[in-house]
Amino acid sequence: MTGKRILFGLLSLLVVYLCYLAYIFILSPKSNLQSIYLIPKDAVFIIESEKPVESWAKVSESDAWRHLQQNDYFAKLTENIQKVDTVFNDNHKLFEFFDGRSLFISVHMVSKKDYGFFYVLDLKRIAKLKLLKTYLNTLLNENYTMSKRMYHDHELLEVYDRRSKETMYLAFIKNQLVASYTHTLVEASIDQYMEPYLGRDLNFLEINSKVGYENLFRLYLQYEVLDDYYGRFSDQPNDWISRASENLLYSGFHFDLDENSTITANGFTNISPANHNYLTALQQSGKAERSIPKVASKRTAMYVSYGFDSFAEFYGNFQNVQRDNPEQFETYMAGIQKVEKFLKINVEENFVRWIGEEIALLQIASKITKGQTDMALVLKTNDADEAKNHLDFVLKQIKKKTPVKFKAIDYKGYEINFLSIKGFFKLLLGNRFKAFDKPYFTQIDEYVIFSNNPNTLKGLINDFVTGETLMSSKDFQHFDEKFENASSLFIYSNVPLLYNNMKAMADGKTRASMQKNKNFIVCFPQVGFQLTPEDDLFESRLVANFQKPESTKEPVKIPSSNSPTPQEEGPTEAVFNLKPIYPNDLTAKNFAKKYSNGNLKFQVELKDGLKHGQYKEFYPSGEERMTGRFKKDEQVGTWRYFDSDGTLLLKKRF
Repeated sequence: MTGKRILFGLLSLLVVYLCYLAYIFILSPKSNLQSIYLIPKDAVFIIESEKPVESWAKVSESDAWRHLQQNDYFAKLTENIQKVDTVFNDNHKLFEFFDGRSLFISVHMVSKKDYGFFYVLDLKRIAKLKLLKTYLNTLLNENYTMSKRMYHDHELLEVYDRRSKETMYLAFIKNQLVASYTHTLVEASIDQYMEPYLGRDLNFLEINSKVGYENLFRLYLQYEVLDDYYGRFSDQPNDWISRASENLLYSGFHFDLDENSTITANGFTNISPANHNYLTALQQSGKAERSIPKVASKRTAMYVSYGFDSFAEFYGNFQNVQRDNPEQFETYMAGIQKVEKFLKINVEENFVRWIGEEIALLQIASKITKGQTDMALVLKTNDADEAKNHLDFVLKQIKKKTPVKFKAIDYKGYEINFLSIKGFFKLLLGNRFKAFDKPYFTQIDEYVIFSNNPNTLKGLINDFVTGETLMSSKDFQHFDEKFENASSLFIYSNVPLLYNNMKAMADGKTRASMQKNKNFIVCFPQVGFQLTPEDDLFESRLVANFQKPESTKEPVKIPSSNSPTPQEEGPTEAVFNLKPIYPNDLTAKNFAKKYSNGNLKFQVELKDGLKHGQYKEFYPSGEERMTGRFKKDEQVGTWRYFDSDGTLLLKKRF
């Protein structure tokens, strides 16, 4: 009898518990809170996943992630994520149960040079089970201790790791579990959940609603705080970062990772209502297919393409949006009118009319100086002949109105001219093009190319003639196929070339760090970003392909025993085979180079950028080594070669 009473008692308790569960999961009123409401407003990046365990497994098992984890800096960067990864692995069964519940991870600046991670996991109705908090204790072993404290009427759990001496802070807010290794982020979440920021920001919600829920995970970027995040890595301002912070609001992407560890992200970007003239004009002006890679060198480290239905339409839109700021528009028009009045030209007739549907900025690895960056501005034309006629007219007006006398130089069948209009492209196209001040230019087929350095133009002509263009690169072609053919903005980067340029400009400490981490910088050899108009937004795409770097040992150079030294056999006529020179100023009357000790190495007279006149070369000690003359870049007359004592060793008649 007693046994039956115990059995009935247990059954009664079970029924009560089942009824409790039924109430919790079926009958109780829903008072769920959205995860985004709990993310502190200063989030730089937000990662969202509906299947966090499955998504994380795919990312953490990829070749790219494994390679990057070998880097000390990246491992430190992702330290907090790795801690969560450990918890996932140690309690895989538990988190399989949580999979299918949205997880948010956000990054916040917690000081000028440090950032923290914040996590939000939607527990849905199981958050109502009081046993869940108690179950957390089962996750802990002797290496952890858990304590509790109250913060603004919410219980804050503090899990201390005796080994790392760090504490993870957790709190349950309705159906959400929030956590961070930075207590101020959890407290900020508690403070704001009744009055959320991001969850009520219409600009964020606009992007959030467009991104969708496909693929591995979604990433959101808040540009307003991007400058603060960049300050973590450099004290020097970055024009591109500052410009993005001023002109953009949010980007949202959904990510995918293929079997080759190529990252593809598709999403949307919206524009700031303040200081966005250029992007608004671009967004209103359509898009165009890219063709400038036909003349861009294979040495291009970065290619920034702007596309429109027509440049004339873009130029009109650019003027219209500036009218919203009457003072700025008045200054802009005054500058245009000043140039037109002085030179007696018409900017729209002589420039805007012939520019086609694409313009681009090129950053190119120099062939002349290792690590030097060459810059070029390329304008596609509507009509190559019309462009040449109008540019010839402008050059004629410049010669009439200014003291600059520059004769066009023929280089391998292409003319190089000098556009002596100070600040013209800044005036016409905005600050993005202010670097092209009084540039040289040439025309290759239907493209007009400008650069402050004439040697950049010579290099582009050389590469075009020999077929060494970006369009001829199979790697670029395959990468470009991952994007839409037509766009408003397209940015392509050849990371190894960009790395070399940046390394050459860095200080010694930074250069050493870059060399140490080279394999973790160039492992994504090509990165691209695209914006295409979509209603009042930009449809966005980001692609980065992974390639594990091979060993990069420098080959050992062994002198050939068949190469006699001048001391053994004396000089040959090969000493008169001079290397080309690269004067930056094609109006200069002479060109010279010096040894590291300051003594003159050689000097030569110039005419229109070509060697023309006397040439003299010297030994490091200052004695004359070689003399001769040039005429229109060709050696003429008798050339003489001397030893350091002044004795004539060789002469040759040209």
